[in-house]
Amino acid sequence: MLTAAGRKLCSVSFGKSLLKTLQNSQALKTCPHLRKISTSSKRNTVMPAWVIDKYGGNDVLRFNENMLFPTINYPNEVIIKVHAASLNPIDVNMRSGYGSASLNMTRDPLSIKTSGSEFPLILGRDVSGVVMECGVNVQYFKPGDHVYAALPPWKQGTLAEFVVASGNEISLKPKSLSDTEAASLPYAILTAWAALVNSCGLKKEKCPGKRVLIIGASGGVGTAAVQLLKAWGAHVTAVCSEDATPLMKDLGADDIIDYKAEKLDEQLKSREMFDVILDNVGGSTEELALQCLKPWSGASFVTLVTPFLYNNDRLGIADGMMRTGITFGSKVVKHLCKGINYRWGFFTPSGPSLDEITELVEAGKIRPVVDDVFSFTEVPKAFSKMEEGHARGKRVIKVV
Repeated sequence: MLTAAGRKLCSVSFGKSLLKTLQNSQALKTCPHLRKISTSSKRNTVMPAWVIDKYGGNDVLRFNENMLFPTINYPNEVIIKVHAASLNPIDVNMRSGYGSASLNMTRDPLSIKTSGSEFPLILGRDVSGVVMECGVNVQYFKPGDHVYAALPPWKQGTLAEFVVASGNEISLKPKSLSDTEAASLPYAILTAWAALVNSCGLKKEKCPGKRVLIIGASGGVGTAAVQLLKAWGAHVTAVCSEDATPLMKDLGADDIIDYKAEKLDEQLKSREMFDVILDNVGGSTEELALQCLKPWSGASFVTLVTPFLYNNDRLGIADGMMRTGITFGSKVVKHLCKGINYRWGFFTPSGPSLDEITELVEAGKIRPVVDDVFSFTEVPKAFSKMEEGHARGKRVIKVV
């Protein structure tokens, strides 16, 4: 219990403290060389970003100077200041609405939000930049770290000044690469990793001597796959157009096939059979699996062109997944009867996988392949270039 003397002492102490505060305040007014110090730091509430407010063509892209600043919602998240981003085919497809049914279900699994609540939507999957803020459970990164990552498509994208990512999705940027170069790698090489490692079971210990055919080898995923496989000691046959031949040779492909010269299946008849086929093109190329893979040897055909998202968009989630399951199951059985494993590959964000890729980059075994670099004001132009196709590597956006 506070005594009368104690109360008096507190009163005197409070009076002295108040007098000192007033004196300091008066000093600030009369002495301009004194600087006022605030204990609460100002933080941004808005940022510039490229967004879409509806699905459609290139005209739906809009520069928004007042996009809400991202916040950390989970303890394992970080905020990254974006220095560079890059475009992938999925960004063009998402702009047009591809996959919206599945992605919106992932964003809002309980269907709490109203229709169209994903807008304004920021596109872009790749990022290279600097960590600005960390959640309380982030252990391996700190503010100031230079990182790179590929974000899953159900999250807000990287064509913005800042972006939020999970600590499990990021990795320290290779010191030998600029931000522009680093931003060209993650999504493409993690897609190739998911197809080759997760779907086909290929690892660096199993790759030496394996014969791998890559269809569509000159795009972002193709160039990443060629380098990854060569770093692990595989024999790589690249299928591309004639003008991409110098690039394929430079990346170390052992054999190069110009698909325009004559029918692909005719050209492949003269080659030894393969252990793995990675298909980046789709269509009739699946028929090559039964002709060109070694039967009953564990050989695998993996394609990145699947009807999963398309079926969900067209038929709804339930019917779409049922149709997808029937399609996949029938193809698995068809190929298994011939002694071949049939697989689908899907992009998977993974910081630990990027850690291994960083080691290969630093060892000089993997390098970025950049086709064009655009400023942040030229994002619509970059999308237009993406739609033209026939890229030789990645198209990168310099945000800073």
